[in-house]
Amino acid sequence: MPVLLLVILPVFLRAQKISEWREANRTGVSSETGLLTSWPAEGPALLWCNTELSKGYSSVSFGKNTIYTTGTKDSVDVLFALDLNGRLLWQTVIGRAWNESFPESRATPTVEGNYLFTSSGLGDVACIDGNTGQIVWSYKASELHKGTYGKWGIAESLLIDGNKLYFSPGGPETMTIALDKTSGKLIWKSASLNDKPAYVSPILIDFAGKKNIINVSLGHVFAVDAANGDILWTVEHVRPASYNPKWDLIKCVTPLYHDSMVYVTGGYNTGGMMIKISGNGKSATVAWTDTVLDVHHGGVVLVNGFIYGSNWLNNSNGNWCCIDWKTGKKMWEEHWNCKGSIISAEGMLYIYDEKNGNVGLLKANPGKFDLVSSFQVKQGSQGPFWAHPAIRNGILYLRHNNALMAYDIKQKQG
Repeated sequence: MPVLLLVILPVFLRAQKISEWREANRTGVSSETGLLTSWPAEGPALLWCNTELSKGYSSVSFGKNTIYTTGTKDSVDVLFALDLNGRLLWQTVIGRAWNESFPESRATPTVEGNYLFTSSGLGDVACIDGNTGQIVWSYKASELHKGTYGKWGIAESLLIDGNKLYFSPGGPETMTIALDKTSGKLIWKSASLNDKPAYVSPILIDFAGKKNIINVSLGHVFAVDAANGDILWTVEHVRPASYNPKWDLIKCVTPLYHDSMVYVTGGYNTGGMMIKISGNGKSATVAWTDTVLDVHHGGVVLVNGFIYGSNWLNNSNGNWCCIDWKTGKKMWEEHWNCKGSIISAEGMLYIYDEKNGNVGLLKANPGKFDLVSSFQVKQGSQGPFWAHPAIRNGILYLRHNNALMAYDIKQKQG
């Protein structure tokens, strides 16, 4: 049973705007307009930098005049709220942190109206009042549902659908559960695939008149009927013969969906594949596979019929790539600093090198790696630059461990 910390729960059943992981619908493609098409040599103007955060790889999400992210302190994960000038408003413990390899928090909060929903590294799910930081309810989801973990714990950013909140325990009991977002009570749980959860934040699609949750475990891509938790289809996505058995699988990349097709990619030479959904949404087959865009954990974007991202060559290196959405054909592959994360806005690509913090602005050009501008982030404590960029109201937000930076990328009028 969930631990209920307030007797009177707020009414927030009305549909409200959601701010979440990787922009609208988790595509990595921002709806922002009026942005700079090139930057000064030193980079866009730095508006502010906050170095008061604890270490983490979470991106940011947004409430009304508030910015949210997570970090890890000692053995717990913490939610931070900042004002629009980067000043810390409050911080709240949200659950138990992962306690093994790379324990730093990775889950980006999901915001709806005045409330936030997030999970900790050990799968503790919580609803938080976005104004005060007070916990509305909490639920030890992985523990209560016999959830299992990969080598790096839980890194899922929670998905909201009407009154439901989805989470992926994995393991012998269930792959996915739906909770009532107002109370934390269990609505349904899916069957199990006897597989560990991946480090993926799932997507919600409409297909054949049904809402489907498209998710990835360490060995499968699968769809769950959002109405009742039925597993509609599964496709294996497993390690290749060349995979080093000493390594654990990664599977960190949120799927892309377009026109009945789902693209997934895995890193560590797992490669990518395009899945076609058919049979009234109850079957799926592999349309094509690729070995080029083998993304580690930096995400992918679809822009004008082409997929962009960076591949895994080894844990400290990778190239930037473009492949055709319809066929998987390689359009180009270019080395630029290191692999990293990617988002897009107004036909431009924003890439963030994970090794040294180089930030690039590219034209989304299937003909070549079309770099326009770049600069280097130097703020933040030592460690990888793993947090994904985000854009909001003409500001580019970049995280590096304990530091969050805000850059002005809005075109000036007149």
